[in-house]
Amino acid sequence: MSSSVISQALPEPRKEPAHRVRVATPVSVVMPVRDEERYLEESVRRVLDQAYEGEIEIVLAVAPGKDRTAEIAASLAARDPRIILVDNPDGGTPHALNAAIAASRHPYLVRVDAHGLLPPGYLHDVVHLLETTGAANVGGMMRVEGETPFGKAVAAAMSSPLGIGGSKFHVGGQPGPARTVYLGAFRRDVLVELGGFDEHYRRAQDWELNYRIRQAGHVVWFTPELAVTYRPRRDFAALRRQFFGSGQWRRQIVDEHPDTASFRYLAAPAVTAIVALGTLLGLVGAATLAGDLTVFAWLLAGFLAPVGYALGVLGASTLIGRGLPWRVQALLPLVVMTMHLSWGTGFLRSVPRPQRRLRVRRRLARADNA
Repeated sequence: MSSSVISQALPEPRKEPAHRVRVATPVSVVMPVRDEERYLEESVRRVLDQAYEGEIEIVLAVAPGKDRTAEIAASLAARDPRIILVDNPDGGTPHALNAAIAASRHPYLVRVDAHGLLPPGYLHDVVHLLETTGAANVGGMMRVEGETPFGKAVAAAMSSPLGIGGSKFHVGGQPGPARTVYLGAFRRDVLVELGGFDEHYRRAQDWELNYRIRQAGHVVWFTPELAVTYRPRRDFAALRRQFFGSGQWRRQIVDEHPDTASFRYLAAPAVTAIVALGTLLGLVGAATLAGDLTVFAWLLAGFLAPVGYALGVLGASTLIGRGLPWRVQALLPLVVMTMHLSWGTGFLRSVPRPQRRLRVRRRLARADNA
């Protein structure tokens, strides 16, 4: 579904503070769903259990998958009329979000992921912030919680500047305007104005949308008090795919919007390139044992790059892993290096050429001139 079809939420009870402003603005929760049988039911329940005063609906955009997600979604919708199902045959996250938004009815749109768990009062808080700040999008932090030693190592890495940079929604910060937030609660009129999520971006579509929101003169508002539980990937292969894909699509954003490039985004690709080059030089040096010793020494010195990087990560991981179980501490340096080097490799390679925005534009231009 094209984002141009965009047309025009759901709470565990808690004691309400006496000063809380009562708002009853209807809210739509939009949720992209694919291969989430492990968490979908709990995620939806966390929305339905919230003590929100206004009308809510949950729109699940369900993509074809490999597990029982579609069956679980259908069962949930059959049991509660507030849950609406829409198809997402493309399977992409931005397509799912646009389809869910198009099927929703209410003026405030709250994004929730099917592996995310809302805290009590979340809907009330985001609506209150939308009303009081005038922001177009409000949100908070990603609270990463692992269930296994590997997941806990990923959680420690993703909650530290060492693993994923210093973005507020990962490491916290003062409330106020921000470049982006985790998930987000939006004003429908702003999403309609901007055409919704850009379906070109298979990843990083939330960051790209927040960029357009800010460029249009609206505010993205961050507050650390809003924290949604996120379940990380469960093994190295899945983590590598996640960060490689994120790096690819972040490169596409930088290519299209060069002003968004920053040290935080360029550090991992730079480290990856240095480590790769150093390793290559070291291997060449090791292969020239019978050759010129000066050349051998210079080339072998290339190993200083990967060895130095590994020692640096090991030392930093020791600091951020203090107090964690020993299995988590042992996995943490490997997790951090997987995140850095996968993201950096993805950024350096970018997305496949047929998927790049500039190539798409050139094809369209040729078609127009034919």
